[in-house]
Amino acid sequence: MLQTQETTFDIVTRLIREVIQEKWIDDVEITRDTVFSEELELDSIELVVLAEKINNRFGDHLNFAKHLSGMELEAIVALTVGDIVEFIESCR
Repeated sequence: MLQTQETTFDIVTRLIREVIQEKWIDDVEITRDTVFSEELELDSIELVVLAEKINNRFGDHLNFAKHLSGMELEAIVALTVGDIVEFIESCR
């Protein structure tokens, strides 16, 4: 069964909530436009943990951590949930 982009979004959203593991995240509506650094307050360690979870779930062939390491700081700060979903979809 092929995975739709919406399914990828749902999985990424679940992984984000697993990484943050704080009560307040349950009340946050996560959309494709949600910015990690501003709205989710993810720090660099949490972003690395998320990258590992993404690789475990979708496969090491996409190597999200390597993708992040090649980005400029400004791009990482502006990273959205939709950006991650698009990256995952582009690696299929």
